[in-house]
Amino acid sequence: MMIAQWRQWVAVLAVLMGVSTAQANVRLPAVIGNNMVLQKDVPLPIWGWADPGENITVTMGESMATAKADGAGKWKVVLPAEKTAGGPHEMIVAGKNAIKISNILVGEVWAGSGQSNMQWAVSQSQNAKEEIAAANFPKIRIFMIPLVPSGTPSETVAAQWVECSPQTVGGSSAVLYFFGREIHKDLNVPVGLITTAWGGTRIEPWIPPQGYTAIPELEAEKTRMLDALTAYGQALGGYNDAIKAYTTAVKAAKPGEPLPTPPGGLPGHPLNSSGQFTGLYNGMIHPIVPFAIRGFLWYQGESNNGQAMHYFQLKKGLIEGWRQVWNQEGNRDFPFLFAQLAPYKYGSPTNLPGIWEAQTATLSVKNTGMAVLTDIATVNDIHPPNKQEVGRRLALWALANTYGKKDLVYSGPLYKTIKVDGNKVVVSFEHGAGLKSRDGKDLSWWSIAGADKKFVKAVAKIEGDTVVVTADGVTAPVAVRFGWHELAEPNLANGAGLPASPFRSDSWTDAVNVNP
Repeated sequence: MMIAQWRQWVAVLAVLMGVSTAQANVRLPAVIGNNMVLQKDVPLPIWGWADPGENITVTMGESMATAKADGAGKWKVVLPAEKTAGGPHEMIVAGKNAIKISNILVGEVWAGSGQSNMQWAVSQSQNAKEEIAAANFPKIRIFMIPLVPSGTPSETVAAQWVECSPQTVGGSSAVLYFFGREIHKDLNVPVGLITTAWGGTRIEPWIPPQGYTAIPELEAEKTRMLDALTAYGQALGGYNDAIKAYTTAVKAAKPGEPLPTPPGGLPGHPLNSSGQFTGLYNGMIHPIVPFAIRGFLWYQGESNNGQAMHYFQLKKGLIEGWRQVWNQEGNRDFPFLFAQLAPYKYGSPTNLPGIWEAQTATLSVKNTGMAVLTDIATVNDIHPPNKQEVGRRLALWALANTYGKKDLVYSGPLYKTIKVDGNKVVVSFEHGAGLKSRDGKDLSWWSIAGADKKFVKAVAKIEGDTVVVTADGVTAPVAVRFGWHELAEPNLANGAGLPASPFRSDSWTDAVNVNP
């Protein structure tokens, strides 16, 4: 019902504005162009627009596919998967006219989205001058999508693929670039990087309509979005009535009589905003769907701070929504790797831990991964400059789980269980081999509570691959918390030096948390 309603209002708007998608010449979206990287090992959708009924042929090497443009002038072909990385290749798209696409590589394609920490440029990161000077990687290609929202799904964007060089890398997403550089160097394959991020944005505008339908817990958001679209449809209908009345009045006017005042402008679309449901999906994601990709990186959540576990539901909507719209054969559940937020002085000590908890819960979604950043924070700056390490940690997840390098340690310790033994709490972890204090000091940011739900600072000691936690005055502990404060930069790590994610074993909403 929601998708049908969505399309209905798009159609109404097109009629009122006299929009036609048919064009005299074959056209392609910007993401299909010179210097692009095509994803290895999956079928390759190639699409565009032409005259209705026009026959289109797409060839690349020995691969060829044909299609006929539909009544709206849209067409799509799917080329067979390319099994070998490399290039350059050339593609010809031919109808009444022909388009030649040159300098194409086949390799690994990743997109990066989110808010400012994903948008944060190489030129703003630590050692920027040296990083830019060394960025001579012609087999890494960059595609940067401009910041343009839309109330309805956009066809294309004003962007182009460029080779990575000191002249082009400076404005690129630092996290995405440093991630891609790791993949490129480790696998020795071309890498395509698509940046589509906007600082200060919430997660809701990035979620497509399908994401709100897929997750029952997002019913309230779906209802608000549909209410806005319904009101917009009514406004369009009223505007159309006003135009008809005005036209009738002008035709009926006698010579010399003053003409009626024309209606005002067309009502603005309520979702055409970086802060509204689907506004960024429409303007900055839809134009690259269904371009074949390996996966997505995500760094966002600062603007949703305070939503606690509801953020988990929103992330599920985002992931499922994107996977549905791509519906990528051979890679339906593409990897979704994300950065857990770094500690920062927001001013509400336990709100950020609530987001950490939601982010950690997202690991329960198939084919996801999380880079923990508690050890590279700048608590007075929401933008930690060490984006190199963020990219590297996300690349560890990809190399281990997407590319099969199982010998890699790719995650820091993640809470698994607790066991109460008298006055002690024994904590077990996944990815906890070789537990250590990363700075050689006593373990920090541990607290425990009894049945009174009052947490107190605790002493924590490593015993094998577990941590044993005790506190004076707590003789019958019930729950343990680790790093449960927005300023927490705890020092527990595993043998690979990757930090442990903050956690709590309780789900209390009325507990007294310990202060730093």
